Amino acid sequence: MNAVVIAVTLMLALSLMRVNVVIALTVSALVAGLVGGLDIHQTIAAFNDGLGGGAQIALSYALLGAFAAALSHSGLTTLISHNIIKKVGKEPNSTNTLVVRWLLLASILLMAISSQNILPIHIAFIPILIPPLLHVLSKLQIDRRLVACIITFGLVTTYMILPIGFGGIFLNDILLANLNNNGLEAVKEQIPTAMLLPALGMITGLLTAVFITYRKPRIYEAKDIVADQSEEVGINKKTIIISLVAIVATLVVQLQTDSMIFGALTGFIIFRFSGIIKPDVRQDMFNQGVLMMANIGFIMIAAAGFAAVVKSTGEVSTLVTSLGDIIGDNKALAALLMLVVGLLITMGIGSSFSTIPIIATIYVPLALTFGFSVAATIALVGTAAALGDAGSPASDSTLGPTAGLNADGQHDHIRDSVIPTFIHYNIPLIGFGWIAAMVL
Repeated sequence: MNAVVIAVTLMLALSLMRVNVVIALTVSALVAGLVGGLDIHQTIAAFNDGLGGGAQIALSYALLGAFAAALSHSGLTTLISHNIIKKVGKEPNSTNTLVVRWLLLASILLMAISSQNILPIHIAFIPILIPPLLHVLSKLQIDRRLVACIITFGLVTTYMILPIGFGGIFLNDILLANLNNNGLEAVKEQIPTAMLLPALGMITGLLTAVFITYRKPRIYEAKDIVADQSEEVGINKKTIIISLVAIVATLVVQLQTDSMIFGALTGFIIFRFSGIIKPDVRQDMFNQGVLMMANIGFIMIAAAGFAAVVKSTGEVSTLVTSLGDIIGDNKALAALLMLVVGLLITMGIGSSFSTIPIIATIYVPLALTFGFSVAATIALVGTAAALGDAGSPASDSTLGPTAGLNADGQHDHIRDSVIPTFIHYNIPLIGFGWIAAMVL
């Protein structure tokens, strides 16, 4: 009847029942407090005090959403998609099919990777880039499950190891902060290094999908999603220059201030006052961007409140002691159980970013009890959080690819996005995360 176990189980059950994650976290926090011995007023006070811990992350996402909306309205991402279509051609023949296939897949992968740092627009590129390419994908008979795996790889692996853009939020603002808040003495330079070995699990899954599982052709009906895929985009040199200046300024300001908030704000201001955005969309542009990222921002705020209530109950130390009694001195079993539980929690929440405040509260004391090193603890918590992000039905990393690949109604969310990414990424992540915990 440990309050932490009950709260996490309830949260996971509600999430799997498709209850809104913010509501699931709030209800579970209330239950955690009451079961843990707090009265209703103490529980609410602890929850409210914890909400501020997610405010910085939520604001970062809101401003990144505004920047993404501005970048989309500038026409740069549309230009990229049209240029890819122009390069690969609408009717590939037997002499260029192989080259076109690899060029197309590599372009999608690079765009997914850059959407986390160079062009920090997250999944906003998918509905712009992918639907116009579906005709070419169908002509080439490329398995869309492979494309889903490629996009998810770029979205997830990038934030796991590169501390820029969304990676900066995940590694520094969330992972490092929550590790140290729960008693670990880690420094910023240790985080990416500790996550390299788990990231090899993602690379293994990608190579398996590309060269083994989905290498064979798959038949799709060739449907035109746009009227003319070879049509030139009306974009001039001024637009390109301003867009590039905004992107560079965003990266520079972020690196200099160590703040994604001011980086994204700089890029948005450049777009807003450059004159390249149409006047009729300027007023709604910021609201569109914030709305696009609002869900994950609110989840992070609620997760911070949930974690604060769990800490206030004092049940974390009880759980750590109980698990220690069950596992004994078996570090290998402890590491495996932490990763599996992390998978279940993240599958329920649908966001690795939102999971860290919850599992760090439990895992850091447990890892210290078993004598895991700082690097091993980083790998355990970081991998446990990333686990499930790829294979969760409620994750941006699966919802985004489905939104683009199913534009013509030929890509099922569960069968073609969730299951393939779960198999190819979550299983290798458990293996490589466990190895990292044991060798670091």
